[in-house]
Amino acid sequence: MFDSLLTMLKSPEPQARPDLRLSVAVLLLEAARQDDAFDSHERAVIAGLLTRKFDLSEQECEALLEAGAVRAAQMVQLHGHTSHVFEEMTPQERIGMVEMLWDVAYADGVLDPEEDLLIRRISGLIHVTDRERVLARQEVLKRLGRSF
Repeated sequence: MFDSLLTMLKSPEPQARPDLRLSVAVLLLEAARQDDAFDSHERAVIAGLLTRKFDLSEQECEALLEAGAVRAAQMVQLHGHTSHVFEEMTPQERIGMVEMLWDVAYADGVLDPEEDLLIRRISGLIHVTDRERVLARQEVLKRLGRSF
């Protein structure tokens, strides 16, 4: 698995069919960048989410984050990554993906309107309903010990 992550990182051209891990990483990184304040705490939150979701070693996670950052910087639209998430994940996993996005959005303690808008857009593109999106947000807030 580590070799495939290194290949992703070294590839100058975006792959026609990105690895699911890369698609998830790109979307999480994009959520973190929405408020123009991407800091080490948000990066650590994303690293933890990716490590748990994909059972990654520290080296694999670091390589995935680097590859994700490169792809996110090149990204023009969300569709390629969101369609991949939709096709590869079960409905429950997609709701979990939205929870991950909320975790990233609340990592700095403040929900920026741009973060909220991006999560709404991604949710629609991966076919997570508004109700499921709101319930995912409530679940994250409950886990963080914050009110709705």
